[in-house]
Amino acid sequence: MSTVPPTATLNPPAIVSTALSKGFGEGHARVMAVDKVALVARFGEMVFIVGPSGSGKTTLLSMISGILRPDSGTVTIAGQDIWSLSADQLAALRLNSIGFVFQDYHLFTRLTAAENVAIPLILQHHPWDDAIAQARRSLEVVGLKERGDILPVKLSGGEQQRVAIARAIVSGPQILILDEPTASLDGDTGRMIIAFVRERILNQQRCILIVTHDARINEYADRILYMEDGHLSEPPRASA
Repeated sequence: MSTVPPTATLNPPAIVSTALSKGFGEGHARVMAVDKVALVARFGEMVFIVGPSGSGKTTLLSMISGILRPDSGTVTIAGQDIWSLSADQLAALRLNSIGFVFQDYHLFTRLTAAENVAIPLILQHHPWDDAIAQARRSLEVVGLKERGDILPVKLSGGEQQRVAIARAIVSGPQILILDEPTASLDGDTGRMIIAFVRERILNQQRCILIVTHDARINEYADRILYMEDGHLSEPPRASA
């Protein structure tokens, strides 16, 4: 799909970037990884960003999620200009409002699935027992109710990805960002994960942004944006 559903167009913006730019290097060697990018993604919407390696997708994600400071431009999350915040405020926003699912899961091998999911709550100073109880409820949402006491090495790739998703949503973030979520999965498992995210994780109070090379999952997107040479645009339409 490439058009926004009517319900999503009525929802307020979740992510807005304006003239967002970031370059690396000096002088003639300087390269603009992201060049004056404008982006609007709304609550209730799942947006894919596609494009070749080196096109600036990861840099864009890093600026939107408050990890990498832009050279110029603005990013607002639910109306808050994130790069006007202090370092402590920005860290709190990342912890409370943004869930990030990494390509390689980033699970701690010596912690059980439930303990991995509980980490954001522990960082928010929840009592241990409460954090684990909430983590188990989050695992139930992703269909892993009985796997909370299992170490990551005993889980399949699809199960590890779902643990990572459970960890990303356990604190109820408004923004969920997935970086190449199907890259380490076979085609059927990848489609199952994205279909699951759309059906069970996306709601009218959440916006999901996915960076992917996997054209097999494009059918699950509300909109697909194309990034190349630091510029973001609607992808070219196929000729009739």
